[in-house]
Amino acid sequence: MTCRIGIISVRGPAYHPTRRLMAAAAQQGHIVDVLNPYRLWPAFLNSSAFFCREDENPLPDAVLPRQGADVGPSCLALVRQFSQTGIPVINDFDAIRISRHQFYTLQALAAADIPFPDSVFINAFSGLPRAVDELGGYPVVIKQVSNRQGSGVFRIDSAETARTMLAGHLGRPAGKRPGLLVQRYLPPEDRQDIRVLVIGNRVAGAQALTPAPGDFRANFHLSGRSRLFDAPASIQELSIRAARAVGLDIAGVDLMMQKGCDPLVVEVNYAPGFKGLEAATGRNIAGEIIDCVVERITAGKQEKYPCG
Repeated sequence: MTCRIGIISVRGPAYHPTRRLMAAAAQQGHIVDVLNPYRLWPAFLNSSAFFCREDENPLPDAVLPRQGADVGPSCLALVRQFSQTGIPVINDFDAIRISRHQFYTLQALAAADIPFPDSVFINAFSGLPRAVDELGGYPVVIKQVSNRQGSGVFRIDSAETARTMLAGHLGRPAGKRPGLLVQRYLPPEDRQDIRVLVIGNRVAGAQALTPAPGDFRANFHLSGRSRLFDAPASIQELSIRAARAVGLDIAGVDLMMQKGCDPLVVEVNYAPGFKGLEAATGRNIAGEIIDCVVERITAGKQEKYPCG
């Protein structure tokens, strides 16, 4: 069966994840359309959902949103419209809405009793001193509630540094502040950083990430440094639980592990990159993602997590 798969992205076919997914789909005999949320417009006529579009391509059999942390109202409206027309969306509106916001994600993890770093959400300078006190003092990690590939994550060592670095975020008018996440700082020399890719009901692979020299952030796009990690059953189970807590079919789950401590889930991504994981594992991760999408088409839109 040939399936038509829509990938929602503002980037063109040359972007690495999109290019790999298109190649994997073509190898299996499927068709991929890149759906730009600024070139495809959800609409209603007589209360019936449809789409205004620039091309004449038929609607996809399933949709894979891949806009990442840049996802905004236009993409979310499009994602929800596809669901309302009965087209399976992997991952869906509710899961993306939670995972795109760091604190919403922590709330979902807490509800599922999944451990994560101590955190405080602030939206004013006056909240920072209390947050730092609750977290045991400086240094702390500051995160934008939506960040991409390690950007928007800072180490803050003092109140003076905080005021200088955060003025652009917390100095805006109150109604225009997205807020910031303040977290306990875990030194890179005392921890191991892991990225686990969950596809459906299983772990597709894991990689250990190493920060670049002088940096505390472990992210493949920042350092280019990763290696294969043989995730034990406990880490695999925790990663799948984290993806489920947020509602994701496909998820990149970031964890930190310290000696003698339980692993902590740091982030759950709805559109994880997989270039580093393919390099570390030698596996065709793009093909496995396409397999999951095709299985979802076959299973029908009501059945989540059919893969694996």
